[in-house]
Amino acid sequence: MSTVDDGSRPVVLVTGASSGIGRATAVALGERGLTVALAGRDEARLTETLTSLPGEGHRSFVADLTDPTACAGLVDSVVDAFGPLHGLAHCAGVQTVQPVRGSTTSVVDGMLSVNVTSALQLVRAFRRRGCRAERASVVLVSSVLGLVGQPGAAAYSASKGALISMTKSLALELAREGIRVNCVCPGTVATPMLHDLARTIGDDGVQKVAEAHPLGIGRASDVAASIRFLLSDDARWVTGSALVVDGGYTAR
Repeated sequence: MSTVDDGSRPVVLVTGASSGIGRATAVALGERGLTVALAGRDEARLTETLTSLPGEGHRSFVADLTDPTACAGLVDSVVDAFGPLHGLAHCAGVQTVQPVRGSTTSVVDGMLSVNVTSALQLVRAFRRRGCRAERASVVLVSSVLGLVGQPGAAAYSASKGALISMTKSLALELAREGIRVNCVCPGTVATPMLHDLARTIGDDGVQKVAEAHPLGIGRASDVAASIRFLLSDDARWVTGSALVVDGGYTAR
């Protein structure tokens, strides 16, 4: 993503920026000289991210995207602060290991609300004229479990598979508006979500997960680099793609 014609720096909204892939993405964009609007639920952790970013002019915005109706308000607040956005990296999401016997309506609805509905509502708000630049890019964070199955992950897999299908449809719909839409499909990455998973499946389970990745468990920065590429002008002819970043997990 190059500097815009008036000499100002492009602005990208990154959700889930308080930790994990979202935080790594914010840092990666800051390193390339972009201005980053950080969004997340935890103000203290957002502040930690903000203070770690290279460059100046970044700002944080507290928003709870478990309520999809908050999405438009978040975009409006960011646009009020910075003007039209050049990119959106939607990294916020939830992951729960839940066997089908425990997949109650509330569990499934909660998963879909955060992982799917909030993504669609953010893009809906982002695409409005005056909210985004003439050429803009959206990157959603899906998962390899949107492509392959895993026991105990039916609801999560369904939500991440929906993001992949959503990406393709949005890419076709928004191309005429100058907006590219792509997603990344990470394998297992060393983030707080992995620590939560370890409490559920134990150390032996985590070891098996690591062994299923030929290149080992990844880092959040590995995924962030891919997101940064898809947001940039280097990917100007890429839209509707699901970029797999998984250390070889789906190559088996």
